[in-house]
Amino acid sequence: QVQLVESGGGLVQAGGSRRLSCTASGRTLNNYAMGWFRQAPGKERESVATISRGGSSTMYTDSVKGRFTISRDNAKNTVYLQMNSLKPDDTAVYYCAASTRSYDYLNAYDYWGQGTQVTVSS
Repeated sequence: QVQLVESGGGLVQAGGSRRLSCTASGRTLNNYAMGWFRQAPGKERESVATISRGGSSTMYTDSVKGRFTISRDNAKNTVYLQMNSLKPDDTAVYYCAASTRSYDYLNAYDYWGQGTQVTVSS
């Protein structure tokens, strides 16, 4: 079973950038499709970005397209989320998740980190 730990959250001004990292242990990361999800106060959790095992395929929710980039370094067992042009609406707890299914099966992410808070001030 894989364990996931997120890092990189914090307070950032609108228009700024932040990079989140998710490091896996217990299993090698290339066994899993990976995703970043987020949950804002009072809202349901939503998918932000997902990436296939080898990193050749990605998927983004419309609100972050062109601003966020998901990537992975399987040699380092780490997945990243580069967030640029941040908006107050991006404020949320961001979660890293792993799936043994295809990266675009959003309901199949079974392994989750504890989350990291990102707050974007206006």
